[in-house]
Amino acid sequence: MDHDWCSVPLELARRALLSVSTLSSTRRINPRWWRLLLSYRKCRNTPAVLPQLLLHKFIVCKGPLCFGHHNITFISVFLSLVFINFSFGYNIIKEMAMFKVTRVETTPFEGQKPGTSGLRKKVKVFIQPHYLQNFVQATFNALGVDRVKGATLVVSGDGRYYSKDAIQIITKMAAANGVRRVWIGQNGLLSTPAVSAVVRERVGADGSKATGAFILTASHNPGGPHEDFGIKYNMENGGPAPEGITNKIYENTTTIKEYVIAEGLPDVDISTTGVSSFDGPEGKFDVDVFDSTSDYLKLMKSIFDFPSIQELLSSPKFSFCYDALHGVAGVHAKRIFVEELGANESSLVNCVPKEDFGGGHPDPNLTYAKELVARMGLSKTHSEPNPPEFGAAADGDGDRNMVLGKRFFVTPSDSVAIIAANAVQAIPYFSGGLKGVARSMPTSAALDVVAKHLNLKFFEVPTGWKFFGNLMDAGMCSICGEESFGTGSDHIREKDGIWAVLAWLSILAYKNKDNLGGGNLVTVEDIVRQHWATYGRHYYTRYDYENVDAGGAKELMAHLVKLQSSIDEVNKIIKGIRSDVSNVVHADEFEYKDPVDGSVSKHQGIRYLFEDGSRLVFRLSGTGSEGATIRLYIEQYEKDSSKIGKDSQDSLAPLVEVALKLSKMQEYTGRSAPTVIT
Repeated sequence: MDHDWCSVPLELARRALLSVSTLSSTRRINPRWWRLLLSYRKCRNTPAVLPQLLLHKFIVCKGPLCFGHHNITFISVFLSLVFINFSFGYNIIKEMAMFKVTRVETTPFEGQKPGTSGLRKKVKVFIQPHYLQNFVQATFNALGVDRVKGATLVVSGDGRYYSKDAIQIITKMAAANGVRRVWIGQNGLLSTPAVSAVVRERVGADGSKATGAFILTASHNPGGPHEDFGIKYNMENGGPAPEGITNKIYENTTTIKEYVIAEGLPDVDISTTGVSSFDGPEGKFDVDVFDSTSDYLKLMKSIFDFPSIQELLSSPKFSFCYDALHGVAGVHAKRIFVEELGANESSLVNCVPKEDFGGGHPDPNLTYAKELVARMGLSKTHSEPNPPEFGAAADGDGDRNMVLGKRFFVTPSDSVAIIAANAVQAIPYFSGGLKGVARSMPTSAALDVVAKHLNLKFFEVPTGWKFFGNLMDAGMCSICGEESFGTGSDHIREKDGIWAVLAWLSILAYKNKDNLGGGNLVTVEDIVRQHWATYGRHYYTRYDYENVDAGGAKELMAHLVKLQSSIDEVNKIIKGIRSDVSNVVHADEFEYKDPVDGSVSKHQGIRYLFEDGSRLVFRLSGTGSEGATIRLYIEQYEKDSSKIGKDSQDSLAPLVEVALKLSKMQEYTGRSAPTVIT
């Protein structure tokens, strides 16, 4: 018998035929067909061979027996199985696939130390043989057998370049390490907040719950073959791994000698939802590809009053624009804003996720969200005659947000303070009151004033969402935020960009509940200015010096620490720069003792605190993939209502001059201007 068609490499046909063979306990099928079936058991074929197989049957079966009743049945069953396999992602075949565990020798790579948001490097670094595998195995080893064997893990990310390859690698390593099942968002796409929601909320068809997640993202950093990739691990609470775990991961990367991976486990089709099952040395291993938005949408609907937001968006007085910067938030935006809340699809900008974010920088600020900034009437080079009433942008992985009104920018520090001040009245989830509020140390003190006014618990923590997570797990914090465009609440354990947008829409809906039919619309600017009138204004700006020489950055920070040994000397220098700037009364390196677990985090930023409440903060950021990023934060508090309407940069100019000269910024970095001003 001719077996040429056996050379086509797919397993599907062979497995389907094996399934057919179990349907016939008698040998009533034409013996020639039966022999063909039995011989086919040796083939390792794919669906591409099936037409050839059927044609072959008609060629080799000649005579009256070829079209007997049982042969017609055989053809019907066989074609049905083929159809089922094509229609449902070959699940029948995958349930039978076997794999074995292979140990691969390796050696350590330098510099695999996770920062505040995981490990971030250039793609060219990650694609080195064994590089990603080393870090993943180091993570499994750090978690320990108890957290890995039998676990359910989420593996997804923002869809940036190399994500699809990484998902397949991690899935195979998870199988080899004894993980019971892996959950993957369709097309490998899940925003970071959606991952946290899935870990906390999703229940599998078999009753399983996720115990952790690998998130593939470099957040707001660019993507593409020559840009950034990243990976981080989140725990069973849906939040980033604590320092105890990340330190172990790093230690393991310095000594790793081997990793394990599943050999014979095929790549999973992540474009189609469904469960695929495999057999390994330790039993079943499942891969569940699921809808990327359903679980997250369900959570959002449990927090916010969707009908009231829908009424706002449907009002002819109100206009809306959302820019996902070609990040993963675009997947959720259409479902939530258009399909659920009724916004016009034309209000969505750059909402198709792309591996390179359309060649842009997916960082939602006034510098990089250029299209939205222009639409909202804030461009210095383009005049928009009729901007929308509300605009927002997201970053690559959807956890950050920028909020804009018509020709009006809302600082992230003001945003979290305003959400906290209005949450109980405007957001059903908080109707019972707030447990407490928190901000990162560099964030302005606007939230502090709200907390004092409302008699709320208040916490100042280092940069890094895991610190908020501890407070939330202990029931001590409801709303929190960072100046770096991150805002969130205790509904998950990550910052949440779409949540922040829905919070603002809820506040706007509440403020306008009685005047959508008549009267003037309460705008974003109205809400912010009323907040300043009530709580005072914190003039605030951030200067980012990106990808500076790491050595020069460290020297600058050491210089600032050395200056702190004599406050009198610091004040002499300041008065020599600007006599109209207040005296420094305290200077330190911020240190935080966690009120929940007692852990201490040191060297979290250099602070200069002034007599009038102003602040200068210098910090090295851990979110870049190469070089160093220096962030300079400048803040001045003004409670005189007659002085809260000034331009922010004009008001802060004296402090900016002091900060740059005191730190010797240009001398140490060679930069005459920052990369980004927020």
